[in-house]
Amino acid sequence: MPNRLAAESSPYLQQHADNPVDWHAWGAEAFALAKETDRPVLLSIGYAACHWCHVMAHESFEDASTAQVMNQLFVNVKVDREERPDVDSIYMQAVQAISGHGGWPMTMFLTPDGVPFFGGTYFPPEDRHGLPSFKRILVSVSEAWRTRRDEVLKGASSLRGIYAAAEAPTSAEGRFTDAMWRDTLSALRNWFDAREGGFGGAPKFPQAMVLDALLRHWARTGSADSLAMVQHSFAKMARGGLYDQLGGGFHRYCVDAIWLVPHFEKMLYDNALLARLAVHLWQATGDAEARRIAEETFAWVRREMTDPSGGWYASLDADSEGHEGRFYLWGFSEFATLLGEDAEVAALHWGVSPGGNFEGVNILHVAVSIEDVATKLGRPVTEVLAALRRARQVLFAKRAPRERPARDEKVLASWNGLMLRAMAEGARAFDDPVLRDSALQAGEFLRREMVVDGRVRRSWRDGVSRIQGFLEDHAAVALGFLALYQLTSERRWLDAAVALHEVCVRDYWSDDAGAFFDTAHDAEPLVTRPRDVTDNAIPSGTSLAVELQLLVAEYVGDASARRRGEYVLATMAQPMQRSPLAFGHLLGAADLSVNGAVQLAIAGAPGAERFATLARAAAGVYVPSLVLAGGEGAAVAGLPLMAERRAEGGSALAFVCRGYACQLPTDSPTTLVQQLREAAQGSG
Repeated sequence: MPNRLAAESSPYLQQHADNPVDWHAWGAEAFALAKETDRPVLLSIGYAACHWCHVMAHESFEDASTAQVMNQLFVNVKVDREERPDVDSIYMQAVQAISGHGGWPMTMFLTPDGVPFFGGTYFPPEDRHGLPSFKRILVSVSEAWRTRRDEVLKGASSLRGIYAAAEAPTSAEGRFTDAMWRDTLSALRNWFDAREGGFGGAPKFPQAMVLDALLRHWARTGSADSLAMVQHSFAKMARGGLYDQLGGGFHRYCVDAIWLVPHFEKMLYDNALLARLAVHLWQATGDAEARRIAEETFAWVRREMTDPSGGWYASLDADSEGHEGRFYLWGFSEFATLLGEDAEVAALHWGVSPGGNFEGVNILHVAVSIEDVATKLGRPVTEVLAALRRARQVLFAKRAPRERPARDEKVLASWNGLMLRAMAEGARAFDDPVLRDSALQAGEFLRREMVVDGRVRRSWRDGVSRIQGFLEDHAAVALGFLALYQLTSERRWLDAAVALHEVCVRDYWSDDAGAFFDTAHDAEPLVTRPRDVTDNAIPSGTSLAVELQLLVAEYVGDASARRRGEYVLATMAQPMQRSPLAFGHLLGAADLSVNGAVQLAIAGAPGAERFATLARAAAGVYVPSLVLAGGEGAAVAGLPLMAERRAEGGSALAFVCRGYACQLPTDSPTTLVQQLREAAQGSG
């Protein structure tokens, strides 16, 4: 008999619909029952692509005897962290305070009022590796609740204190300065892995936002070290097992420090951030590999992650056929048989061997460069390239009928906003009509399906949008709309972005606290109003909103938006300097604040060839914090960037400005490129 989760739209929750556990979805009903029956709430948080969530589900939640204990002693609540990042954020703080670390599955025990008092992450079915069994935890927690209630409530009250900082008013001493920004970026060198790229050791995450901030630093200053860190890190990731060498797209992270063995799930947000970084790297350096990786990643999104309605799905699971990564792995014998005469070249290039590099089988990665393969085998580079093209086609076709990893087909607003921004920027940079169409379809989908009564909904599936959106949803979608405006010069996208900016201020900003909160003023009351300012796997709502404030200020001349964004940056100065890896996206917003935007106005008719020629030239240049407006007549009315800027007789003129100083208008693509490069450097 399916439990209550059968009626939920989240694929993750539906995965647990046939558990013998009497699951509730998050809501007032569960907490009312806990109060009525005087039982604690057992809160289990995970997500569809989480490997260890599946493991704990198979071991414990599908086990009848464990479920019986859970049902007798607790009111059990299951949450999809991707649908409810507010709930996840609140209780992740608690589990980190209790155990010193966090992760998923998250297992928390709450009072009937929602206050946490104990928790952890994964618990095994039997005692092992120093971890107590899940059943033992259940019995111990229930016994403490029944026999030592005062002690439990005292601990819960103490634990609640961890939320005080988020609720307290902020303070700032002056503006965030260029010197602070430079010091913060310099501190990143302490964590950089000069040999393997990236930051820190195993497990190793891509840190795309931090790399993008370093690329901005190079563009502003010409810092060779900053560019080298970006190029080396991106190449290592793109050539490693982190990247799917056959199908495109990046896995979530690697369990080692050398980018070989990934945790095999693929998340939309990682691919949005990494593809956008690749676009910027190509604009900055002309790196052909970066462009190929971006194009292959966008192709994967279009092929495997796109709903017929135009939105993009959330993730692909790590597991298939009951094993992590099986879809992506190759045995040597199968590999050699399939490729025949091309096997020698392909095996050398992709590091395939009889012994394998992962549990006896092989993760494809670029072990030997194409040039070195040619040298080692005494064959022309063109011949090696042809062999690898044939091999990739054969392996991709052979892989296609395998049992595929499960796909989480919910559409999440903020993740779609991130991918929309990346794809729109890719379409503009590469002058690619296919990417342009995909970006426009996604933008239309978001406006049509997920912006309801002027506010963004968090999640959509099968025609139904649900859950009021969070700060990150409104800000990310608005930034995606701004990217569409830069791509198309259609005023409606700029107006849509400004409207969402206004919602961010109206519903999420607090004058009393001097901060953005993750949930709206009228959202469901929780044990605290969450305000997570760190950029974790995705940019925080705060960092997205700050960037949006500063960009809207540039587009429409909103001085209050600029003051608001600069104030938040000033309040975050010390945390950014102490822990720069935790504020990758906010560092990009700080660059916009301290170094200023580069303004580009192209006057003329967007459909005319002269306008298009200038727009294409500009699109090939990497310009951090570019504010681009274009068009004529009513389409540019009220935009300070376009004031008194006209082109006569069907011509087009480009105006490049920075810091209230403008260069001479030009109709020359070559001159425009040079002006943009000079403006990007500025005084940074």
